[in-house]
Amino acid sequence: MANDAKKIRFAPNGAIYVAPAGPGSTPPVTLGDGLTAPAGYKALGYVDEGGVTLTPAIETQPVAAWQSATAVLYNVTSASFSVKATLQETNEVTTELFWGAEWVEVMSADPTPVGTGVFRLDLSSTPDLKELSLVVDWNEGSIRSRCVIPRAMISDRGAIQLSRKENGKYELTIEALDSNGKLGYVLTNDDIVATP
Repeated sequence: MANDAKKIRFAPNGAIYVAPAGPGSTPPVTLGDGLTAPAGYKALGYVDEGGVTLTPAIETQPVAAWQSATAVLYNVTSASFSVKATLQETNEVTTELFWGAEWVEVMSADPTPVGTGVFRLDLSSTPDLKELSLVVDWNEGSIRSRCVIPRAMISDRGAIQLSRKENGKYELTIEALDSNGKLGYVLTNDDIVATP
């Protein structure tokens, strides 16, 4: 097989979408148009120029045998799939994901309380880890790809740097959870697979 520079791929554009996992959430099974959020999902907006990091990982353990000085096979001890991104937009969805809580409007102390226009987000000392469903789209021209994780949880959050010279950023690492024996799936219209 000859080298083919036309098969080198970049991801100059894309989007991340989230939805609550579980009943009422239907992960997409189509590639989409590369512009529209899947039904029931919300866009997370701009991601910093580092883009999105997708990391599938498998840990194995060698199985040794008396008759061989090298392993005779490897046994899978764990499998994981993580998505890491640094979100740049400060909006309701990104901040609730980052802080792990929901915004609630502060009500006035009047006999008939009314909204004050101020919102509060309570940081629990025993946070509730919520499941989410995640979709990552990326494209290079007409070549589109989509990674779908039906069940996931946020496993790590970076620090927010409050600065005069740099915008606030929300660094998140999201880990896939088992979903009927799968971590997720990838869809593409790229011509990398030989058609029969």
